[in-house]
Amino acid sequence: MIKKLYVWTIAMAEHRFALWVLAFVAFFESSVFPIPPDVLIIPMILAIPSRAWLIASVALIASVLGGLLGYAIGAVVFEEIGRPVLNSLGKSESVMEFNVRFNDFGFWAVLTAGITPFPYKVVTIMSGWTSMPLGTFLFTSILARGLRFFVIAALLWKFGKPIRVFIERRLGVMFLLFIILFVGGFWVLSFV
Repeated sequence: MIKKLYVWTIAMAEHRFALWVLAFVAFFESSVFPIPPDVLIIPMILAIPSRAWLIASVALIASVLGGLLGYAIGAVVFEEIGRPVLNSLGKSESVMEFNVRFNDFGFWAVLTAGITPFPYKVVTIMSGWTSMPLGTFLFTSILARGLRFFVIAALLWKFGKPIRVFIERRLGVMFLLFIILFVGGFWVLSFV
């Protein structure tokens, strides 16, 4: 089923309503859809590089709005919708342990999930379930998703097709290393 969704999503990148499809995918990927918007963003920008910033903006706005839906699922209907979504992602085992520590690391959890390959929907649902302050969630979602989509847009706009393989295979790891170095830098500075 995931393979069929992936093929459908890629095919939609060439559709005349591609921006609307991107908004749909980015919105629902933040709460329930399994395919990340990057699979649309990349071919759309490669096809029309001059629209890179518009494409990244649509993805950002739709993703953050979808994140608010994920937050609401976690806050209001966790047992009915949130837990089944997490079960389908294989994340239900660690939910209780995650809940205990989540808000201690809420900003970093949302930031990391927003820019790395970790499923963002897990964090949006958990943010609502653990009652993370909505302002913190919203600010961090905008920051994280903005970084992710605009870095991809900038790389594709500047370098085109040659950077595609790097983005598809390694950008998530690079973002994760950035977060580790960033947090590590603050940790080291706390001892200085």
